[in-house]
Amino acid sequence: MGADHKMSKKLKITEIAAETGLSISTVSRVLAGKSNTSEQARQRVLNCAGQKGVLAGMAAGRMLLNSLVVFAPQRAFDERSDVFYYRVTQGLSQALSPHEVRLRYCALEENDSDANLFLSKMNEVETEAAILLGIDDPHIHDLAVDLGKPCVLINCRDRKMRLPGVAPDHQLIGDFAASYLFEQGHKSVVTFLCLRRYTMELRLAGIRDAWDANNLHFDDARHLITAQSFSAKESEKLISEFLEKTPRHQLPTAFLVGGDFMAAGAVSALQNAGLRVPHDISVMSIDGFNLAAIHDVPLTSVHVPRDQLGEEAVHILQQRLIRPDAPIGNLLLNGTLAVRDSVRRIRPNKSHTAVSSVGLYDE
Repeated sequence: MGADHKMSKKLKITEIAAETGLSISTVSRVLAGKSNTSEQARQRVLNCAGQKGVLAGMAAGRMLLNSLVVFAPQRAFDERSDVFYYRVTQGLSQALSPHEVRLRYCALEENDSDANLFLSKMNEVETEAAILLGIDDPHIHDLAVDLGKPCVLINCRDRKMRLPGVAPDHQLIGDFAASYLFEQGHKSVVTFLCLRRYTMELRLAGIRDAWDANNLHFDDARHLITAQSFSAKESEKLISEFLEKTPRHQLPTAFLVGGDFMAAGAVSALQNAGLRVPHDISVMSIDGFNLAAIHDVPLTSVHVPRDQLGEEAVHILQQRLIRPDAPIGNLLLNGTLAVRDSVRRIRPNKSHTAVSSVGLYDE
């Protein structure tokens, strides 16, 4: 395999030289990180190498194992049960495909996990490493540390700080989403979340941070509605009840919703009450499902990283294998804002008067 690897690298360098019109020695110098080449030549080589996948291979390096097990809740293996986790497992599979690593899966509950099942899988000879996806059980984390095989966490955390992990930066994502609404002139915002897992509590903490940063007081009784699930049906019911008991002049100008399906339920409830989105009330979502539109309303949302989690976990695993004594930490991935049409900008003098210079307006 070593000879094949060297041969393919030589072929790639020859191809890049032919396509860029540069000499083989120049291409080799650029890829070796040497400084004695012009910036123009460097960019041409790197652009061409990037298109051929050479850079990804160099950055990733070799995967020094043949087999690993992914432990995740059962729903992660069924696209209809949990698209988010399903796509994470797909991302893992794609990231490992160039390395010819055998990938096996094992269903484990998030909490009160079956420790014997975990141990039996981990103790199999062919299990060289593990990835834990969304497993919160601290006993499982303890066992993973004791077994000593390389282990990376995805979207969960070892609270004793012994295992490396990758996750969306839930708290900063919450802060960022709420801040966007404030920047658009919204001051009366109701947050609507399902707090089923600590990741959602982190998002709520971030939302509170945004209120504090804007010198606004977040009152749970007035500014927070919590749901038991992420379903559109429950969301429609809860928002309908909220609209029935809230006088029109006390309604918020925006809902910040912790999920696209919840947002769909909220929009249904608003439309059923004769309210238009975003003309009367804006709706913004935070999710990794990335629905483009709900009920014909293009959805403004913060996209939570999803497909990239598996790939980054593989890179972390590679680093652990190459540098087992390197510091252990958590890589937190940023979200991205998709601006569509479900959030309206509230300008001063339109039933709102400016109260400060930071873009917030009073009712």
